[in-house]
Amino acid sequence: MTAIATAASKTGDEPRRSSASVAGALWHTWAMTRRNLIHISRAPMQLSDVTIQPLVFTLLFVYIFGSGIPIPGGGRYVDYVLAGVLVLNLVSSTTGTAVGLSTDLHEGMMDRFRTLPMWRSAILVGRSLADLLTALLCALIVALTGLALGWRPETSIASIIAGFALMLFFSYAVSWVSACLGLNADNPETAASFGLILLLPLTFVSNAIVPTQNMPGWLQTITTWNPVSSVVAATRTLWGNPNPSHTIHAWPMQHPIPAALIWSTLILVIAAPAAIGFFKRKTTQ
Repeated sequence: MTAIATAASKTGDEPRRSSASVAGALWHTWAMTRRNLIHISRAPMQLSDVTIQPLVFTLLFVYIFGSGIPIPGGGRYVDYVLAGVLVLNLVSSTTGTAVGLSTDLHEGMMDRFRTLPMWRSAILVGRSLADLLTALLCALIVALTGLALGWRPETSIASIIAGFALMLFFSYAVSWVSACLGLNADNPETAASFGLILLLPLTFVSNAIVPTQNMPGWLQTITTWNPVSSVVAATRTLWGNPNPSHTIHAWPMQHPIPAALIWSTLILVIAAPAAIGFFKRKTTQ
């Protein structure tokens, strides 16, 4: 709160003036990002979903499913599944966005922020940026665990980095969907439930963990047009890992990288303004 108040005082006393200032908006956003990071540092178990969970999930999927799931066209399961495990962890961890915003809303923090001459949307943007940094930590842990288990990308450094960047972009977009859920939940527990019920099926009804070629026709259509499938297929392509989805004759699987970028951008363009609208409505009631 002190950092936010200091940021506000540096950009003027009137809320409208500070909101109109780009420098002020950036400063307020940084203050809110820092506030969320400090909150995490004081309760490190909040990071379990981006530290312990990725490690456990990677080990479980590689060793439990690795010996029982053949990859169409050949290849090792560890190379196939790593992109899927990464997206599973990144999407599930965005539930923390919903829970954090719901907690602030129902514990009165939002009312305290309203009394400060600050750019109001900095509360949401700061939260999303803090979560993006934790997502980067999650990606690092999954990559290191995968390398220890034998995962090997087969492309250039630039292409490997592009694969991780695409995953993080998708995760950032989904975090705004979680923000919408958190701002409309009755309490933090409900926000967590919404996240699990609505977001986890996205990852499991996709090509993230198992090949989809032998699924029933109607289910294969759903998985083919699932945004997660496009992101996973695009990442596998960028990493040079097995990607049996390229044999499916549908536009998202034949052009996974453009499809992943389109899906991620579309989700962000819709969810971010919606979250800001929900936030303004909740904080003016």
